[in-house]
Amino acid sequence: VLFSSFFIAVNPMSYYQFHLFFCCNQRADHSSCCANAGAAAVQTYAKDRISELELKGRGKVRISKSGCMGRCGEGPVLVVYPDETWYTFIDKDDIDEIIAEHLQNGRVVERLKI
Repeated sequence: VLFSSFFIAVNPMSYYQFHLFFCCNQRADHSSCCANAGAAAVQTYAKDRISELELKGRGKVRISKSGCMGRCGEGPVLVVYPDETWYTFIDKDDIDEIIAEHLQNGRVVERLKI
């Protein structure tokens, strides 16, 4: 038991229950990328919404920006760790659904999964 408690303390993924990374990459040539689809504004919305719902912080949820995740054709994209679940989204309603279903109720949003 002591060993497993130690492992959890040093395992960086265990610090948050969920860590969401939003691709906010902007390509220099302005070709298809998540930034062109408004990803930064939606990422900010998600951060604010997580705070409003008091889901932010240690043992809860962290929202971060990411550089290119290499899935530009499916974007905008975000990934939920440690669940390794990739989503695309269009707007704040999609983010609200991901928060309510995946983060709060443990159900993958199949229609947004990529």
